[in-house]
Amino acid sequence: MKKIILLLLFASFFKVGQTQNIKGTLRDKSDNQYIIFASIYINGTSVGTYSDQNGYFELDISKFGSLPLTISALGYYTVTLTDFSSEKQIEVYLIPKTFELKEVVVSARSTAKARKTNLKLFRDQFLGSGYNGQNCVITNEGDITFKNSGDTLKAYASKPILIVNNALGYKITYYLDNFEYCWKCKSFLYKGNAFFSEDMSTSLTSKNFFEKRRKKAYLGSRSHFFSSLWTNSLNSNGFFIKNSVEEIINYEDIVSVRAGFKKYLSSKSDLYIYYLSKSPSSCIQPLKDHIFFDVKGYFDGSGVMMSGQMAQQRIGDLLPYDFKLK
Repeated sequence: MKKIILLLLFASFFKVGQTQNIKGTLRDKSDNQYIIFASIYINGTSVGTYSDQNGYFELDISKFGSLPLTISALGYYTVTLTDFSSEKQIEVYLIPKTFELKEVVVSARSTAKARKTNLKLFRDQFLGSGYNGQNCVITNEGDITFKNSGDTLKAYASKPILIVNNALGYKITYYLDNFEYCWKCKSFLYKGNAFFSEDMSTSLTSKNFFEKRRKKAYLGSRSHFFSSLWTNSLNSNGFFIKNSVEEIINYEDIVSVRAGFKKYLSSKSDLYIYYLSKSPSSCIQPLKDHIFFDVKGYFDGSGVMMSGQMAQQRIGDLLPYDFKLK
């Protein structure tokens, strides 16, 4: 009997030990007031919660303990936390977007014709012009406004952008921080965070359809590459890497391990990615000495610049980090 009790206690203790609850409070940095109904989530997943009337929140991040915590609120700059502990309650101060909100008011006066053109371009660049992107619907386009500044089109969202992806079967809440498109050079950049709010696989027919589309979107993607790199299984997953003089780059050449289990991409030269091809499909240009990445396919996007096939993937091609290839 004593052995059984000890075993049960041990199992109970192990469960508690595996739980990682983050607790904290959100305040406005300008006036110290509590921020209510803010979103606290792990970017690219369905793990999230909201702050209450006292700015307080709790979130279990056990499944994604190594990934950053993202905090977004209407009218504030998004905050990403990488250094936090479940052992201590955190207090976060958000900075209001006072300047950008003024620009949004001005841009709202644009003509209907110009807005139609801007919306079409925004959808193609933001969601993607391929099958997945073209089968996405933004349900609150009225919350998106535009401002032309010289050769650059800027887009702002007064609220999170709500996306229904009818190709991959997800509903996504996207917090847009920045979108710029250069008319002259035909280039664009965007920055923000995605929260997967719902899986639309409600029937066997839709589940089979979405599984096929998701598999196609995942294979050869950024997440597929970084997940394969983390497990040192690039070759078995169809990838290999070369440098600018076409020398093979191995796992040991570019991956460093810190803090016992965290892995970082470390390269001083550009990496040419081959996927099921004799020619490079993508190129990764490191912008930092050490770029964190995770087994689920997450990577520090601020640490790399991409070109080629991986760079062409848009919001319509996104899959949550807890997606598993079957």
